[in-house]
Amino acid sequence: MEHSGGLYSSVYEPNGHAAWADDQQHQDKETADNLRRKIKYFFMNPCEKYKARGRKPWKLMLQIIKIAIITIQLVSFGLSNQMVVTFKEENLMTFKHLFLKYYVDGRGDSYAVYRQDEVYEHISYIVDKYSRLRNITVGNHAYEKKGDTYSPLSLCQEFYRNGSISPANETFDIDAQIETECLEIVPVFPMGSTTEDDLLNFVVHFKRLLNVKIKFTLKAINLQTVRNRELPNCYDFDVTITFNNQAHSGRIKVDLDNDVDINECRDWKVTGASPKNIYYPLLFDCLIIVTCITSLALCTRSVLNGIRLQFEYTDFCLVRQGKKVPWSDRLEFLNGWYILIIASDTLTIIGSILKIEIQTKILTSYDVCSIFLGTGTMLVWIGVIRYMGYFKKYNILILTLRAAFPNVVRFIGCAGIIYLGYCFCGWIVLGPYHEKFRTLNTVSECLFSLINGDDMYPTFKYMKQKSYLVWLFSRVYLYTFVSLFIYMILSLFITLITDTYDTIKQQQQEGSPVSELHCFMSECKDLPTSGRYRVEGESGSFTCCFPRCKDSRERLSSESIDSEP
Repeated sequence: MEHSGGLYSSVYEPNGHAAWADDQQHQDKETADNLRRKIKYFFMNPCEKYKARGRKPWKLMLQIIKIAIITIQLVSFGLSNQMVVTFKEENLMTFKHLFLKYYVDGRGDSYAVYRQDEVYEHISYIVDKYSRLRNITVGNHAYEKKGDTYSPLSLCQEFYRNGSISPANETFDIDAQIETECLEIVPVFPMGSTTEDDLLNFVVHFKRLLNVKIKFTLKAINLQTVRNRELPNCYDFDVTITFNNQAHSGRIKVDLDNDVDINECRDWKVTGASPKNIYYPLLFDCLIIVTCITSLALCTRSVLNGIRLQFEYTDFCLVRQGKKVPWSDRLEFLNGWYILIIASDTLTIIGSILKIEIQTKILTSYDVCSIFLGTGTMLVWIGVIRYMGYFKKYNILILTLRAAFPNVVRFIGCAGIIYLGYCFCGWIVLGPYHEKFRTLNTVSECLFSLINGDDMYPTFKYMKQKSYLVWLFSRVYLYTFVSLFIYMILSLFITLITDTYDTIKQQQQEGSPVSELHCFMSECKDLPTSGRYRVEGESGSFTCCFPRCKDSRERLSSESIDSEP
């Protein structure tokens, strides 16, 4: 028995080990081929996926529908928001013509008074026009009413508490504490002697004066929204007229500004438009929310599938090949276009909810809603480039942008340091002598325009020559900035993009894989129409929804094959 056992071991054991090794090698090759096939299917375009598994491109069709309805929604809201903004601006212009004496359009900062009698004259003019508002305005303006009484007009002056100023002797004694003196005037019809006596008793302390502020509240209704099947809004305009004397230069600047508060009208009735027509936009917004939620769910599922496949590929390379997958290959599985669509869907859902609340008069945040809807629509349209990338001639643009992005960010970081240095220098030195350098914001805008070649001659021309040293410095400053950024930095930036484009174009012409992942995937020669991507007993749409079921089915199938004699 021992001899026969030894003979059995020496004869049959090597053959059994060889058979086991061949079977293990076959399984490893089959596992690798299946993984290559799964990765190749993951990176297919919708048409290829339809040929491979008969999977209909639901996300593509949904994105096309979503682009159409979101664009319609944005145009509708944009027209409504434009009417709101126009109503605010026209009312502001109306108040300037009603309450500012001798006001002319386009005067801006030039509207000012220079004599004491002009200050009193303008104050009396404002109070008089306010008291006779409903007899002189052509709009539907009215006073704010609290209970049975009208809200008064507030006339206040702010001045230093005590002060003795003698420019002739070059002496002064100022108490920096600020006091406020106010007078309230209730609108009566017509303005009686009581109001005139109050104005006569109002004495302006010009030597210590900081400003005079006149505040009052007016109401109006924007009726033009009825044409767009929206309920009209009721507006509260908090008007503030300021006589600014903080510079004490002998020139008191006069400015009118208003804060707008939009409210739901208490009692309203609209005839000539049925309630169904008014609430059609609400149903349309609900449809957009449902569409975006569906798109968000589909794209989130695709992102999760990509992450799962990335872990599977990483484990395969680590266990079977003994090497780690670089992050560049890992990020290939994270589809940035899906992230973009998820962001756009989220913004559109939030904007649509705000739009519904605006239409139902719960909120009046037109600006916030427009930011969400506008940004969401912009990202939706940018996402269309993903489907353009499936065509080779268009794909080169996308690949160039993606490949050049890291270098562009580093280049902009270095150039931005130089740019900020010029901004601070221009603001400090040229700010007092040039309008375009008064603030850091205007300095940045001016320099950015110079980089693009815009507004170059006026920037040189409008530099005041009150200080020859500063004027000479401005010439050196502007010439060096233009030469450095246009002839050097901007040219290097263009060269950076061009070199990346040439590299991508050469890689496409040679057709060589550009990463280990593409090399691994290129070994799969199965065409989408080969039928190798289909799973028996499963439809294409549910295969990617339940990948674990697919893996377990393949595993059971392989086990059943191995168990056969």
